[in-house]
Amino acid sequence: METGTIISLAIYFIAMLGIGVYAFKATKQDSAGYLLGGRQLGPAVTALSAGASDMSGWMVMGLPGAMYLSGLSNIWIAVGLIVGAYINYLIVAPRLRAYTELASDSITLPEFFENRFEDKTRLLRIISSIVIIIFFTVYTSSGLVGGGKLFESSFGLSYELGLYVTAGVVVIYTLFGGFLAVSMTDFVQGCIMFVAMILVPVVVFFDFGSYSAIEQTIYQLDPERLNWLAGTSVLGIVSALAWGLGYFGQPHIIVRFMAIRSIGDIKIARRIGMSWMIIALIGAMSTGFFGLAYFTKNDLPIGDAETVFIQLSQILFHPLIAGFLLAAILAAIMSTVSSQLLVTSSSLTEDFYKAFLQKDANEKELVMIGRICVAGVAMLAIALAFDRDSSILKLVSNAWAGFGAAFGPLILFGLYWKRMTFLGALSGIVVGAVTVLIWIYAPIEIAGKSLSSHLYEIVPGVILSSIAIVAVSLTGDEPSTSMKSTFEKMVKRVEQEV
Repeated sequence: METGTIISLAIYFIAMLGIGVYAFKATKQDSAGYLLGGRQLGPAVTALSAGASDMSGWMVMGLPGAMYLSGLSNIWIAVGLIVGAYINYLIVAPRLRAYTELASDSITLPEFFENRFEDKTRLLRIISSIVIIIFFTVYTSSGLVGGGKLFESSFGLSYELGLYVTAGVVVIYTLFGGFLAVSMTDFVQGCIMFVAMILVPVVVFFDFGSYSAIEQTIYQLDPERLNWLAGTSVLGIVSALAWGLGYFGQPHIIVRFMAIRSIGDIKIARRIGMSWMIIALIGAMSTGFFGLAYFTKNDLPIGDAETVFIQLSQILFHPLIAGFLLAAILAAIMSTVSSQLLVTSSSLTEDFYKAFLQKDANEKELVMIGRICVAGVAMLAIALAFDRDSSILKLVSNAWAGFGAAFGPLILFGLYWKRMTFLGALSGIVVGAVTVLIWIYAPIEIAGKSLSSHLYEIVPGVILSSIAIVAVSLTGDEPSTSMKSTFEKMVKRVEQEV
């Protein structure tokens, strides 16, 4: 590995750890400060933190790899994500920010669900926590797979060492700095990713001189890769667009809406976040598409399509710049992994330890348990990530669907339908999560292919979860007067502050 690359990466690692130290000193050492930053995030940090934690290693590795292999037909995923993210900012963020504070100042989603529906059985909290722990452990492992592949393909080091280094740095700054460290590092990492996603495709473009030259090269290789509809069907396009449905139920993204300083800041955050997202996604897709043309033109081999960004960085740039670009991959991976570790730790600490094991735990004890949980979940994710042949995009798609189906309808109905009941919420989570798991793992085939090969599992999951919520809520008793009153206070507050 070149000296310049080592210097760039060393600077990046030191900066991330430095932010962790600063956040540790600046954060109030109680559970609200450690897990939610005291609800004091500004709009810019909120936007880039949400974007960076959302666009993980799949954006710089998984999506370019898919574009490299299949061409423009993968563009539908990006379209669905952009629409879903915009609607999430528009209709979920304001009400969730207000409602979580009015519902006994809830600092985790399971706690909010329990308080929102006045669940005395605590089943809602337990089941939603289990869903978070299961799907986030899988999601976190996808990020670590990306880290392992990066170290193996770029530095000639072992895949396993890459897992340990990636997880180690993330755990250190997350464990000590908590939510503030995660959000601040996400902001910096989002800036790095933004520059990298512009720089790489632009340099490849200028190497060809025109877009028509890129198209011509790909056309000679395979004309179908220029076709937005190639190899797809109506169900295939619906499946790709349905990625946007997942946004409403992603805990590591919507927790930023809970932590933003005020409802009025959400509009600014939306503008910043959506601008960042659109440009970054265009850059990621262009990297894979232009990379296909570049490797074809120069007759260069590429073993793993998901490393196209890495290969271009090493071929086209000075080692110092290449190091910066590799840091962008680490930034994408670490920003998501840190967010997922903290949300999982939050659930284990607040929704299991404090709620059931040690109800009288003091703040110092809760922060300590939170840190222990960060390390524990990271070790489990490393164990799952030892399968180096795992597809980053596939792991992410499974976890994304699980959260989208289990929590998405619950959050939307919970924020907009006053008639929704505790039993409706409980049935929605269970039906959504179980549907996704059955769709992925059931030994059922149609025309020789699994169910998920025909239709993305989030679609049946969201549909059946929504039906369950409405049907069970309408057949049961009406919500209590206090539940209706809190709902009305939330609506009034949002109307006043938006």
